[in-house]
Amino acid sequence: MRNSFFTSLIFAFLASFALVTQAAPGPQTQPGSAQVAEQAPIQASKVNLNTADEAVLQRELYGVGAAKAKAIVAYREENGPFASVDELLEVKGIGRAILERNLDKLEVN
Repeated sequence: MRNSFFTSLIFAFLASFALVTQAAPGPQTQPGSAQVAEQAPIQASKVNLNTADEAVLQRELYGVGAAKAKAIVAYREENGPFASVDELLEVKGIGRAILERNLDKLEVN
């Protein structure tokens, strides 16, 4: 008996919560203001391994923190510019998983 009471109480709470979210007003627009029908899609630019600094590498690449970004820049300074994106595997701390996760974001020029 007690268990069914609590079940009913929880069901009533969840049902009222669902009604509140359904009845919430949408965004208001001011009369006379123009609405933008479509926004241009944001195109992600590629990260050039030969010109990006530590901050860009850290911000744009998955799995690359401060230490790995510093290692990428140090490798580039010691060995010259990257010849290919696959050469990133030579950097200490960069493995195949990180490379594959970021492959579509990387380029070399």
